[in-house]
Amino acid sequence: MAGQRSLKGLVALSSRSIVCLPDFLVPAISKSRMSRSFTSTSRCASRIGAAPVSLPGDVNLRILDPPKQIRATRVEPPRIVEVEGPLGKMSFQLPHYLTLKYDETTRKATMTVEDRKIRKQREMWGTTRAYLNNHVLGVSEGHVAILRLVGVGYRATIEPSAITKKPEYEGQQFVSLKAGYRHPVELGVPAGMKATTPQPTRILLEGIEKEAVNQFAAKIRMWRKPEPYKGKGIFVNGETIKLKAKKIK
Repeated sequence: MAGQRSLKGLVALSSRSIVCLPDFLVPAISKSRMSRSFTSTSRCASRIGAAPVSLPGDVNLRILDPPKQIRATRVEPPRIVEVEGPLGKMSFQLPHYLTLKYDETTRKATMTVEDRKIRKQREMWGTTRAYLNNHVLGVSEGHVAILRLVGVGYRATIEPSAITKKPEYEGQQFVSLKAGYRHPVELGVPAGMKATTPQPTRILLEGIEKEAVNQFAAKIRMWRKPEPYKGKGIFVNGETIKLKAKKIK
């Protein structure tokens, strides 16, 4: 009892005096004052935006200045970046706070940002660099999406014409699906994209624009999403699904 009273007296001393605490209370107090977080690892910022983009020998890069505006505006117009290769030509807008430098000797393009402390600029830094890399790969090698049809009677063919749809441009092809419906599902292939069926249960999509290829693959997948009980459906690239136990009534 005497030891407890002496300890309370030391803690209740004035601010000028020295407060002595026992050793077993020091770690608990220090932990309570620390800010709690969901992870114990330190924050690590992404370095995707600062990574250089290598251009093949048959790919050309041009940076075009924005057209002159008649009316003055507070927001600076974005510049246009054109990437041209053996498979085609693509372009995207470069925000005014990003600077793109291209070294013709090393054939590498680097991107810098005005202020790294601004969150929007940091986010668009890595996003714009990813756009540039995807465009370079698209005009040089192209992007591919492979769809697998898993199910009894599931088949796919590429037809020059369709019964339920009209062609949007001359020479448009159509993907005809047999995926458990009474009628075949017909989907028009977008312009600038190529669709083939190396096997009756495989669909190969090729194009220079990665976003368009993946979007059309997702559109085909919507007609028969993979289900978790029998594993049937349309799978895109290396997509897998974990099977569930069958429902017992």
